[in-house]
Formats: sequence, C-alpha cells, structure tokens
Amino acid sequence: MRVLVPFDTQSPKTRLAPALDAAERELFAKRMLADVLAAIDATPHDPLVLATGPVETTTPVTQDERPLTAAVNAALADADKPVGVVMADLALVTPAALDRLFGLADGAEVVIAPGIGGGTNALVVDQPGFRVDYHGLSYRDHRRRAEELGATAAVVDSYRLSVDIDRPADLREVLLHADGSAAGWLEAAGFE
Repeated sequence: MRVLVPFDTQSPKTRLAPALDAAERELFAKRMLADVLAAIDATPHDPLVLATGPVETTTPVTQDERPLTAAVNAALADADKPVGVVMADLALVTPAALDRLFGLADGAEVVIAPGIGGGTNALVVDQPGFRVDYHGLSYRDHRRRAEELGATAAVVDSYRLSVDIDRPADLREVLLHADGSAAGWLEAAGFE
C-alpha cells in the first residue's frame, strides 16, 4: 500500500514559534519527517512524501503546492486503493502503531486515527469517493463522510498516532516517548 506523508516545506510548524525560531522549526520538522518515514519503512508499505516544495530524502517525493486538503484529495483521487495518509509531525509513531492502523484496513474501507483535539492524524482509505477535509474537527467530519458514503469505518485508538507535535508543550512528549532523530535533535538543542 502507498502511504502519503504530507509535508509543508514553507514555514513549517509555526505554532512552535514560542519555543523554536524559524530555522529550528525547519530542522525539527525534517527530523520528525525522517522518523515518520523510518516507521513506515519498517512496515511492508511504501511511503511517498507529498511536499509543498523540494525535500532531501531517499523516499520518493511528489511536489504539490496546494494546501493540505486539496493536495491530499488530488493524491487520493489518483492513487490505487487502499492508500494511507500519515502526518509528518507524528514524532511518537512506531511501526507497531502503524501496523495497528494498517491492519484495521482489512475489515474497513476507511480507518481513522484521531488526533488529540479532534483532528485526523492518519487514515487508510479504500473507498473511491472518500475525500478529506482537514479543517476544524476533521475526525468527526471524516467519520460522517464515511457514513454518508455507506463505507465501513474503523477507528484506531493509539496514543502514538494521536499526538501531533504542534505546540511547545508537545515537545515534552517527544522527549518522554520517542527515541528517534526528532528526540535526539531536541536533546542536542538543550531541551530537557
């Protein structure tokens, strides 16, 4: 299965500005992306970075300058199904957490990993008409959309998939629960 990993190369992670300057946010975002890609690589699935600009990685990259929702919907429309979508700021993600997400797709056309606060942090879609909308309470909206389409849906309850790193307070979760390059970068930058 192809797994899309959306990544914003232009001013990433602006809500971390109280803790990290622009250059630091860019470096940290790249480290989180690397951790997410490594976790996907440890599963039997194939990551594809869906980026707003060039990205240095050995993983295949498709560039799409459109906003997140439009870019993901275009990729979903063109992709063979099923297709996964995993956000690039899931610094706590592990191959085991992803295996749980991907495994639920055997019995459901839409699998959703909700984020803390009501967002959608990861999906597996095996329903041709399903489209995303990442604004507001997207978890609720994606469940409703699946229901409207008559698609079978499943929800994966996973701490590691629910925590996206958006705010300065989230950085402690990386230090406490991750051991990848994002955690190493924070430690090297003096975070405790």
